[in-house]
Amino acid sequence: MSADQTQLAFDWSCRIMSDNGCGFPAPGLHSFLFKPIATVGGFEFNKVMLLSLITTVLVVGFFWAAFGKAKVVPGKLQMVGEAGYDFVRRGIVYETLGKKEGEKYVPLMVSLFFFIWIMNVWSVIPLAQFPVASIIAFPAVLAAIVYVVWLGLTFKKHGFVGGFKNLTGYDKSLGAVLPLVVVIEFFSNVLVRPFTHAVRLFANMFAGHLLLVMFTVASWYLLNSWMIPAAGVSFAMTVVMILFELFVQAVQAYVFVLLACSYVQGALAEHH
Repeated sequence: MSADQTQLAFDWSCRIMSDNGCGFPAPGLHSFLFKPIATVGGFEFNKVMLLSLITTVLVVGFFWAAFGKAKVVPGKLQMVGEAGYDFVRRGIVYETLGKKEGEKYVPLMVSLFFFIWIMNVWSVIPLAQFPVASIIAFPAVLAAIVYVVWLGLTFKKHGFVGGFKNLTGYDKSLGAVLPLVVVIEFFSNVLVRPFTHAVRLFANMFAGHLLLVMFTVASWYLLNSWMIPAAGVSFAMTVVMILFELFVQAVQAYVFVLLACSYVQGALAEHH
């Protein structure tokens, strides 16, 4: 069965103790594959790309509607927009960078937070049922944006030599271990940091989706004969996993932006 027919790539006639004798169809990488919706000039456009495009439209459209004609006495939509904006601005950016330095980075961080959050929330939305961030390309691009901003600020603030010292933790007082520290810090900051920034978001969404799919499929697979009570338990776990995923989705958006702010803070910090 092709992945575009059903996200679960699951034979719905397959149940425990059924006549066809099929085993449990465990989810795997096929649960993350989708055939193209359309192909234009050799470029394939699939479900995941569609969800990311809808996410962009939703985020831009919401804030445009909320603040396009902002009023002194805000309406309901503007109040919701201001609450979300202030949550990121005061709760993440100001807490990490301070009000003076942080204000100019608020639009970027707000955009990252809500884009990531909505990308994640798709996993529990009927018909969509897929977290866009579970495809590594999307977290990788977002991490690359933060990486470019961070490196650009580092060298702009400190110059080439000062920026190198900032990235490598260069400190003459370290004495003989200085070369080792420079190599380790360079490897950690310049090479590993963007990788871990992307993988942290990707891995959480990937694992959460697999668990959610597994319990969903198991609920149907066990819904037969005397195993029906077990199907009820699996369905209850599906509900629990949905609630847990809603929490994790918001946390991962928060952590991604918090780390982005900490990187910017490190780029702006004076090197001693």
